[in-house]
Amino acid sequence: MKTIGLIGAGHIGGQLARLAVKNGYNVVISNSRGPETLADLARDLGPHARAATPKEAGQLADIVVVTIPLKNLGDVPVAPLAGKVVIDTLNYYPQRDGHIAELDNEKTTTSEMVQEHLATSKVVKAFNHIYAAELTTHGQPASSSGRRALAIAGNDPDAKKEVAALIDQFGFDTVDIGPLSESWRIQRDTPGYGPRRTAEELRRDLAAAKRPPK
Repeated sequence: MKTIGLIGAGHIGGQLARLAVKNGYNVVISNSRGPETLADLARDLGPHARAATPKEAGQLADIVVVTIPLKNLGDVPVAPLAGKVVIDTLNYYPQRDGHIAELDNEKTTTSEMVQEHLATSKVVKAFNHIYAAELTTHGQPASSSGRRALAIAGNDPDAKKEVAALIDQFGFDTVDIGPLSESWRIQRDTPGYGPRRTAEELRRDLAAAKRPPK
């Protein structure tokens, strides 16, 4: 049984933990405040979940999900995540994260920043453009009519295949944007950010995305 480690256990992290347990994974949840603050969530998730530190979550996991405010990226431990697939759900909100010039100027993407911090990991952008509650309510079996699609981006083809398979298990189709440098196409204020879309509709939204003028 594979283990998914979550660094961050807020709205998205909690819902992904529920999906992971439901689909037969062990789950290790963590946050910046300590395992004791996650005791209730771990108990609610059941016997295949436990609370730990971010370092332990990274060490124990086969796949790691980083789901924290972007401003706290520097707190993510690097060594325990080396060589592992890391799912990045981060979005940039200046009112929360402070202004980051490289993002304001569209010189990089949040996912490229995550990859730079976790240089020895295989980062895949996913789950950043769906509202948390919809993760556990919008999933459907494969080939269902109108099945919702989620976008992914990444530089490692095998890592993207692994994440796409996980997304399929969770009840969604996958649309591959390409490398991390193209992940801006699903950042906030783009057409595909937020609304429910089939794969065909999401591809249209991704193609229609425009970067703001510099």
